[in-house]
Amino acid sequence: MSTEIKVPALPESVSDATIATWHKKEGDSIRRDENLVDLETDKVVLEVPAPVSGIIKSIKYQQGDTVKADDVLGIMEQQEVEEEAKAETSDAAEPPQADQSDTDNSADSKNDDQDEDQDKQSGSKGGAPSPSARKLAADNDVDTSAVSGSGRGGRITKPDVQQFMQSAGERPEERVKMSRLRNRIAERMKEAQNTAAILTSFNEVDLQAVSDMRSRYKDLFAETHDVRLGFMSFFVRACCVALQRHPIVNASVEGDEIVYHGYQDIGVAVSIERGLVVPVLRNAHLLSLAEIEKQIRNYAKKAHDGSLAMEDLQGGTFTVTNGGVFGSLLSTPLLNPPQSAILGMHTIKQRPVVIDGEITVRPMMYIALSYDHRIIDGKDAVQFLVTVKELLEDPARLLLDI
Repeated sequence: MSTEIKVPALPESVSDATIATWHKKEGDSIRRDENLVDLETDKVVLEVPAPVSGIIKSIKYQQGDTVKADDVLGIMEQQEVEEEAKAETSDAAEPPQADQSDTDNSADSKNDDQDEDQDKQSGSKGGAPSPSARKLAADNDVDTSAVSGSGRGGRITKPDVQQFMQSAGERPEERVKMSRLRNRIAERMKEAQNTAAILTSFNEVDLQAVSDMRSRYKDLFAETHDVRLGFMSFFVRACCVALQRHPIVNASVEGDEIVYHGYQDIGVAVSIERGLVVPVLRNAHLLSLAEIEKQIRNYAKKAHDGSLAMEDLQGGTFTVTNGGVFGSLLSTPLLNPPQSAILGMHTIKQRPVVIDGEITVRPMMYIALSYDHRIIDGKDAVQFLVTVKELLEDPARLLLDI
């Protein structure tokens, strides 16, 4: 019995998807609920499982094609896969039969090899090399099959060999279509630049107190909460407090109105092979450090597994991004529309600083706040950064709410 393989219902606000990967080809067997094809949307990858066990009879859309909900991706012929697997095993056990034509036509094969050798000498990318080109290639151990000819009929000339030698061989290029995620990232980043008046302010943070607290309690924290104590939870918590004290930084623009959000939904940028995704910590201002760390860990795992849901990525009133994990010392992060601000974390460096009139070495980090200058003034941005700095340099304030 034939069964259609259909595109499942797509997430809200998603109109179509792109075929990312077929895990089976026509003629392959597959068990029910085994992942058959991946569909890529603007943000997430949807797995389409096999509706029944059987054989892939036909595939109607190929990798890179755009499909919509309920489109028929292919047809399956339902049957017991286990029996098919046994049949394939028995077929594989039979010794291969000698091909009579292989032995009867040995002379022809020899001639073909000679023709192939002659083709290589003549240059597979064009005609035969000219005498001067052949001599120059032989003197310099250049394979003329790798040289493109510019002469009549593709004939390889002496200048062709010289240019090949100067360029140390060919310079390959590859043209690859952007993925749906990369295309969406490009659109949103350009939208941010075209719409908002983006300005960036900087400050630096002495992370000695946070580092000492992590070193002192990391083992007990991990034992108690079953999650590692990182720096990100301190930054998220500090941002929540700073956003409460400076609510304009947590606001957004809609038309000619400013929308003030009485909650803090913090987006945490996660870099994966496909690009950058920003899952959202809902009501982050109500979460403990352990709860923040657990949610970040779960989102990171889902991001790398390709199992993030659309609702994990929607919304958000403010974003924190950490370029420091890649070694970035300083950057100007771009806004994540419709948000009006984003905090950039950077790498921690041991630097000499003056404390109480004495030079000492401390773990320092530059932080950057990019913001929409249409609604956020420089004073608001600077005061926000100063608040984050003060909270991180004296993390007891995060616990005492002062």
